[in-house]
Amino acid sequence: MLVGLGPGSHDTLTGRARDAIAEADTVIGYVTYIRLVKDLLDGKEVVKKAMTEELDRAIEAYERARLGKKVAIISSGDAGVYGMAGPTFEVLFQAGWTPDSGIEVEIVPGASAINTCAALVGAPLTHDFCAISLSDLLTPWPTIARRLNAVAYADFVVALYNPKSGRRTRQIEEAQRIFLQYRDPQTPVAIVKSAFRPKQRIQFTTLEKMTEAEIGMLTTVLIGNSNTYVKHGLMITPRGYANKYDVVSGKRSARTGERRGISLSSGLNGWLAAIQASDRTPAQLAADYHLPEAYIRSALAHPLEADDGDETTPAGE
Repeated sequence: MLVGLGPGSHDTLTGRARDAIAEADTVIGYVTYIRLVKDLLDGKEVVKKAMTEELDRAIEAYERARLGKKVAIISSGDAGVYGMAGPTFEVLFQAGWTPDSGIEVEIVPGASAINTCAALVGAPLTHDFCAISLSDLLTPWPTIARRLNAVAYADFVVALYNPKSGRRTRQIEEAQRIFLQYRDPQTPVAIVKSAFRPKQRIQFTTLEKMTEAEIGMLTTVLIGNSNTYVKHGLMITPRGYANKYDVVSGKRSARTGERRGISLSSGLNGWLAAIQASDRTPAQLAADYHLPEAYIRSALAHPLEADDGDETTPAGE
């Protein structure tokens, strides 16, 4: 069982995670994670591993499972988000394991740092967002830098995992440099350390000043997009309702040129109609919209589909 502990506090531990630990004969994990749930481990074999021994944890778990033991590998957050699920499957596949081999594998989800930190600071993830780890222990820095550049340019809200450690101190500075190429220096940033743990600390700052804040391995850095703001101590990213509705009046009446339940006038079909009616060249349109010219040419080459008005509102909206 690959168990996500969430932030580690018992209040945020899911019922299934608690049950999985209770069912396990052996619990394997990084020493800090073991400490978070130590009062749930009485009578169990406990195997503690260091930070860089992820593959060793997976190998230990597989060996014990082959002996008939029920094993829980614990991760903070979610086991599938920068957690133990990936390394464990790598070890299992290399050992020839298949789902029919007699050893069952269950992933028990938990809230990742991006969720828990966002919950503490407001609603920063209400629009498109992504997560990027700044750890270059296993990922080449040019790969990380390209990803940072892409999301900064595309105006995502971004959660930076593993932003800084005792040895890795410059990565967060380089990330800041990349973001400042595209974002306003006053872009809101929330820095959350040890979310839902005894030493929890929350700090609001700006992109320009974020490297002056206290940042470490137990910190998650949330960088807002061009619309994110902080008000009354809360970091908010608008969903975009103001683009279509008169939100201030409270009537949710559609703005001029917009229709309820139908894509924005600047949505896909509206945009396709606009570029097809334009007298600008594909190269000029590509520059206007900051999109690849090849994509513009492809879009122009395909006929416009009519908006049939059957669009439904996604769950949660």
